[in-house]
Amino acid sequence: MVDRLSEIEAYYDAVPRSAARAEAIGPFTLFVKIGPGWSYYARPSLSATRFTEAEVQAVRARQRALGVPEAFEWVADTTPNLAEPAAAAGLEVTRFPLMLLHDFQPVQPDGVYIRHATADDDLALVDAVGHVSFNNPGTAVGAAGVDAARLSIRPDAPAVAFQQERLRAGRTVTGVAFVDGQLVGIGSHQPVGSVTEIVGVGVLPAFRRRGIAAAITSHLVADALQRGVRTVFLSAGDETIGRVYARVGFVRIATACTAEPAVPHS
Repeated sequence: MVDRLSEIEAYYDAVPRSAARAEAIGPFTLFVKIGPGWSYYARPSLSATRFTEAEVQAVRARQRALGVPEAFEWVADTTPNLAEPAAAAGLEVTRFPLMLLHDFQPVQPDGVYIRHATADDDLALVDAVGHVSFNNPGTAVGAAGVDAARLSIRPDAPAVAFQQERLRAGRTVTGVAFVDGQLVGIGSHQPVGSVTEIVGVGVLPAFRRRGIAAAITSHLVADALQRGVRTVFLSAGDETIGRVYARVGFVRIATACTAEPAVPHS
């Protein structure tokens, strides 16, 4: 398992570099996006083992100067000495199940059609489905459905062009799920060599509890395996969400951590 965690650490260091520049700040690598697209974070550099509150604060100062989120990510099992200085620096540390594909179990519920997204798809709608899904975290059924996604569309030509380029190049593979011809769920994986991470799996609340998230994950796993990927992993939002991925054959192997400024309580 140590070898798999080492592979995952190397992947975490490699995958942002196709869309971000890397800045070394003490024992950290800060990834800063180039052009449109999602914002990145700071991670422990691959050789780093010790961290101080002052070093965390130095990264935060650089993030503020750049106008990017004050966000850190790491794996507790390979970097056990970061949580304490991160918390001392005023960051809120959150822990998530880090899961590895162990024994693939395909999932395909009736009435759900899943395919790859292409550069010709309505990527603004794809983003809107993700926005509504992630703004309603968890697995509970809710009222927000297709209409809510359409109302959330925010045209952004540079962001769409960024996504189109990644899809064409194969740096991102996105699965899109349909029920009765309507887009209801999304998810992606980002292969780098023999490793990939499944990210951004989300289903509109009105369509939850139908096995769609597991089916999207299954679709992405099948694609990764066809590409020759041998290490497929993901971070689950919590233990309940982790059970969705367990249906597809993922098992918990470690704990992923994020750290961001604590939100003041009213």
